[in-house]
Amino acid sequence: VQLQASGGGLVQAGGSLRLSCAASGSTFSIKAFGWYRQAPGKQRELVAAIGSHGTTNYADSVKGRFTISRDNAGNTVYLQMNSLKPEDTAVYYCNAETYERPSWEGYWGQGTQVTVSS
Repeated sequence: VQLQASGGGLVQAGGSLRLSCAASGSTFSIKAFGWYRQAPGKQRELVAAIGSHGTTNYADSVKGRFTISRDNAGNTVYLQMNSLKPEDTAVYYCNAETYERPSWEGYWGQGTQVTVSS
């Protein structure tokens, strides 16, 4: 599975951005997508995730502001980010978890920079 993320950029506090992540390859095996982020000097953290049946979960810090979704084909995942704050500044990474019997595998996109100015 290959993942191509896009949509990052520079935005003022209170603004919005939409990240996209397109999957290719053995997409039939993808069971869940996630968006993670890593700020300078910090560990990578889960921002939002969506399962194959549409179940979502979010980090407390982004609940009510960010929305994760996927297209009908299930090959592209989006992260709509509203009411952005300077503390949302980070490199955002797309992740896909796949299952092909008997094992799970995780794949990562290349990361896209999100910078929120105050």
